[in-house]
Amino acid sequence: MPLLHDRPVRQSIETRLRALRADVTPRWGKMAPDQMLWHVNRALAVAMGDVQVDSQRPPLPRPVMKFLVLKMPWPKNAPTNPAFVAKDRYDFEAERGRCLTLIEKFSQKPLDGVWQEHPFFGRMTGSELSQLQARHLDHHLTQFGV
Repeated sequence: MPLLHDRPVRQSIETRLRALRADVTPRWGKMAPDQMLWHVNRALAVAMGDVQVDSQRPPLPRPVMKFLVLKMPWPKNAPTNPAFVAKDRYDFEAERGRCLTLIEKFSQKPLDGVWQEHPFFGRMTGSELSQLQARHLDHHLTQFGV
């Protein structure tokens, strides 16, 4: 599975982020592009330990949920932890710039380093978190057609 730490994966995501427009309509869901960027930025910041959010108990055991999220296709309109729901509107360009910066910072952290425990999936390796972030970014960029 692709990792955000893989240079070609990261470059593809960065190219897609740069192609994203503030006025594009999502293919599914209710978020606007600026809200999606805030949402993925929040996830990246939490994964690096820059932002703390309360843990949430998953509907299935954590190892099962982690397997499903890392290995299975993602459904559209899946529920998310309330701490990751964008409730306001944001400066699109500022959020895009922040996203690119967070991706760079995230990808510089060693995969075998110490990583923040995920609020939904619990302990994850650097490779699992890198895979999760790559899939998350891909999912939402696809949501907006890029």
